[in-house]
Amino acid sequence: MGYRTLLRNHRGLLGIAFLAMFSSSLGQSFFVGLFQAPISERLGLSAGQFGTAYALVTLVAGFVMLRLGPAIDWVAPRRFALLVLAALATGVGLLTLAPWWGLGLLGLGLVRLCGQGMMSHLGNTLAGREFTTLRGRALGLVGMGIMLGETALPPLMAALLVWFGWRELWWLFGLVLAGLWLPLLRYGPWPPAPGTRPRRGQRHDGPRPFRERRFWQLLPLLMTLPITMTGLFIYQARLTEDLGSSLAVYALALTGMGLAKLPGALLGGRWVDRLGPVRLARLYLLPYALALAVALTLGGHAGVWLLMVGGGLAMGAQESIATSLLVRLWGAEHLGTVRATLSAAMVFSTGLAPAVLGLALDLGAPFEAVLAGMLAFLVAGWWLAQGVLGEAARR
Repeated sequence: MGYRTLLRNHRGLLGIAFLAMFSSSLGQSFFVGLFQAPISERLGLSAGQFGTAYALVTLVAGFVMLRLGPAIDWVAPRRFALLVLAALATGVGLLTLAPWWGLGLLGLGLVRLCGQGMMSHLGNTLAGREFTTLRGRALGLVGMGIMLGETALPPLMAALLVWFGWRELWWLFGLVLAGLWLPLLRYGPWPPAPGTRPRRGQRHDGPRPFRERRFWQLLPLLMTLPITMTGLFIYQARLTEDLGSSLAVYALALTGMGLAKLPGALLGGRWVDRLGPVRLARLYLLPYALALAVALTLGGHAGVWLLMVGGGLAMGAQESIATSLLVRLWGAEHLGTVRATLSAAMVFSTGLAPAVLGLALDLGAPFEAVLAGMLAFLVAGWWLAQGVLGEAARR
């Protein structure tokens, strides 16, 4: 069965997961960044203070995600969605209306936690757990919700800023999401609770990934793209300067990255179903590795384009591969716990990566050296994961 059959037979559940992924845009860095200046002004923070506060609330959100994310393994998905949506609405209200900067930062933390964290967690977990033979395709389709947000929302918000203030735009977007969610919450084909809640004082009977060697072996492979692409995004000015390119070329290459995510997601999902997640996990970073090698040796406009397009192809495919691999290793019944742990680890790492790369650049390292370090990290993560991937293949 292909994508057409999947959409015809399961459009309700796919619609719920897709909308959850699209709704996560409200807490994604690209969306918050569009309004960084007015938010900073309202909270009375300088640009540097806002950046520090943003990093801190993101790290706190990662810890909270580690604590609350596993609940999706025993809480009914509709109830989970209702709680997350209520907290997300509270966060938007605090961020846009709070008279004190502390409450505003609390609102920002709730937006980050419930938007980027819990909403994407809900969408990926539903698609990964409720589908079996078509899991890869389902994850590929669901992942396009984030791609839609990344592609459509920045130009749309920029155009609407001519007529509305930033707070009115947040309220308007929230109302649009509410209008989309209400019929799904009332009539959607929600699956039942997948498990039973542990009794008070009883530890949840499931995996504890941070205590397992195989999780730590797999982690660098899955964190390669988030860590390195974060560095490329944040230090884009230094990247283009050292490679002999320009920010205008970089901006166009970002569009190319967004377009490359689409075939990455659709083909990646199809190949996961046909070839299995283990084979794809060993191969999907190859376009990005080649892009790093070419950019390191040739530089120029071509190097920037290859980095963005190669990264986009791999990023589009990663979610289908990673979630299917977690199911293969830990089982679908524990997917919420393992995914929450992985998401928290990625939040921590992407929060620390800019500081490490910034220190290297401040010490005088050229960006070619940074790219070489990224390529070495990719190869080391690939090599370290081979034992775990072999175990998954045997399963």
